Amino acid sequence: MTALRAPFTTLALRQAVFCVAGVVSAVAILAVPAVVPAAGALILWATGAMSQQPAPAVAPVFLVLFPLTIALLVVLAAPLGRAMGAAHRHLAARLLDAHVDPPPARRSKWVADGPGWRAIGYGLLKVPLAIPEGYGAFCYVFGVANLSYPVWWPLFRNHPPGTTLGPVWALTPFGTIGTRTFAGTFGIAAAGLAMLLVAPWLMRAGIAADLAAMRRLLGPRRLAERVRELQVSRAQAIDDAAAMMRRLERDLHDGAQIRLATLAMNLGMAAEKLGADGPPPDLAQARELVALAHRGAKDALADLRDLVRGIHPPVLDNGLGDALATLATSSAIPVAVHVELPGRPAPAIETIAYFCAAELLANAAKHSRAGRIGLSVVRSGDRLTLTVEDDGAGGANPDGPGLSGLARRIAVVDGRMRVHSPAGGPTRVEIELPTYV
Repeated sequence: MTALRAPFTTLALRQAVFCVAGVVSAVAILAVPAVVPAAGALILWATGAMSQQPAPAVAPVFLVLFPLTIALLVVLAAPLGRAMGAAHRHLAARLLDAHVDPPPARRSKWVADGPGWRAIGYGLLKVPLAIPEGYGAFCYVFGVANLSYPVWWPLFRNHPPGTTLGPVWALTPFGTIGTRTFAGTFGIAAAGLAMLLVAPWLMRAGIAADLAAMRRLLGPRRLAERVRELQVSRAQAIDDAAAMMRRLERDLHDGAQIRLATLAMNLGMAAEKLGADGPPPDLAQARELVALAHRGAKDALADLRDLVRGIHPPVLDNGLGDALATLATSSAIPVAVHVELPGRPAPAIETIAYFCAAELLANAAKHSRAGRIGLSVVRSGDRLTLTVEDDGAGGANPDGPGLSGLARRIAVVDGRMRVHSPAGGPTRVEIELPTYV
């Protein structure tokens, strides 16, 4: 059924448009070599060689202008290649939903522009790539046309009986098919249906090779992309560290510091009430002040304990599995924990995984309206995968402040996050981390 539906989907139509655009690009690229001889002929005509001017008078002008024309084409090749690459990336994004990151901006001279020349290489490679794309687009377009022969035949071939009609021809991959009768149009329609059914697979084969070449030649090189990722992750690490320092300063200033200052003040007032000199001490007020100081000391200790847990939870000393099990017991929604860790990852990775799990469980409790949550950690080779899945309403936004903050945090250690949360649920968040940093 999938093969029968494939030609009649919007994806097939978008693929056909992309293939036709590829054929047009290939034809335009093939026409470029004609620019140089055409420019030479234009120069000869402009200098009067075609107007009976003597050859010795024309030759110096030709020898100057013709190399200048070639040099101009070389200088413009890289910028034109970049423009062509941008156009093809835009087509792939709009028609195929395939996003290819652009190369870095030009930082060198036109002639030394590596991404521009790689785009020229893609343009040259586009010529053979356009063959399967054009073949698939031909089958798609003419398959629809051939399939329509029995429909329009009675409208335009309704001549009186006995009239001798010339054949009507149809294009197929194996040549032309002609018919003089209405019954023959069904053979053409059968050929059109076969062309239409095979067209999506031909187009997909050509498009797959085209996208592979596009990612290789029109996108950033792996080293440049890696450098860019490291620059972004370094900036994010600096921002996260600065934000953590501000949070610690605010928590200490607004919490423990105020409580300790109040404790000191209450103890000072109690000491005044119990002073050795002066009137007899007011024991009732002294007891009240000592009780307030005692309560403030316990509150300050609780604040400091929470602050320490926010930096490094002590439960992680026993391993990530025990830490996640303890975390699950404090969730408002029942959590099923599954841990497969043959060995302990690096302490920094354990800390990041713990805080990611805590954030995801808190988000699920706040927004998902779920009845159950599954939390699993599995180690495979040198990668650790943390998965949180709930049966809630779905609709989680990966670009929201919570999930985007997690993505920034794990990007610092080369982590990746995948979010699948359709409307109506379920929501599944997978975080992949290296086991060592």
